[in-house]
Amino acid sequence: MTHDAGFWVLQALNALQLSMLLFLLSVGLTVIFGLMHFVNLAHGALYALGAYVAASVAGATGGFWVGLIVAPIAVAAMGVVLYGGLIRRMRRSGPMAQVLVTFGLIFALLDLTRIIWGDVALASDVPVLLEGQVRLLGVDYPAYRLFVIGLGLAVLAALAFVLGRTQIGAMIRAGVDNDAMAACLGIDVERLFFVVFCVGCALAGLAGAVAAPLLSVTPDMGLQILIPVLIVIVIGGLGSLKGAIAGALIYGVVQTFGAVLAPQFSSVLIYALLALVLVTRPTGLFPAKG
Repeated sequence: MTHDAGFWVLQALNALQLSMLLFLLSVGLTVIFGLMHFVNLAHGALYALGAYVAASVAGATGGFWVGLIVAPIAVAAMGVVLYGGLIRRMRRSGPMAQVLVTFGLIFALLDLTRIIWGDVALASDVPVLLEGQVRLLGVDYPAYRLFVIGLGLAVLAALAFVLGRTQIGAMIRAGVDNDAMAACLGIDVERLFFVVFCVGCALAGLAGAVAAPLLSVTPDMGLQILIPVLIVIVIGGLGSLKGAIAGALIYGVVQTFGAVLAPQFSSVLIYALLALVLVTRPTGLFPAKG
């Protein structure tokens, strides 16, 4: 089957849009793991919580932009509660205990969303400003999806600047490389852990708010996104901004173009790639040094 150039441009934009959404979700998780050495499987549940908050606020106020601002703040506040009540106590308990506890936390947060919002799927409308389509590279593409791409690139640029050009970025990199040595140099590693964890939660909430107009907001959407996010961070490498964007782009391209070029194998292509990376580069393509 042959396709014209416009078709391939459209698929490339779809792949980039999917990649940016996965990047927003995975970058917080991978930096949390890289700095804190904490396996937080409940990250997807925080993403679902952000989607629910954004959809509810947008429905109550009639403003998508209000929900986009409130959702990351609300999820970051949930991160404060989780860190003070659970995460700080579990940091030294080993990966198996962390996996078991945060896996249970997934279902606790899932039931919390059901208690508050019920099992009925919520819908969030695309803002009026981003309705319609934009002519780009010879194809008409939804303006909201272009917004998702732009937001992902803006977050990438902001994180790259903070991590690479600021003092707090230097402290985070030092903590990722060697947290014990960073503490000896006078860096308040515990406070750094807390800030990074909350920022990671806020990014999960932002991803949920952005995804709400694209997907049905359901209690189990956090479970549905968990496997893709884990694939992204394993392929890209833990604790690394470069690894997060590389893994997200690889996943987006393989999933989008695999469904077009090899639809009969599209469901297993990404897992085959994951197995190849684990065999050849067990730490991922761009892991943090620590």
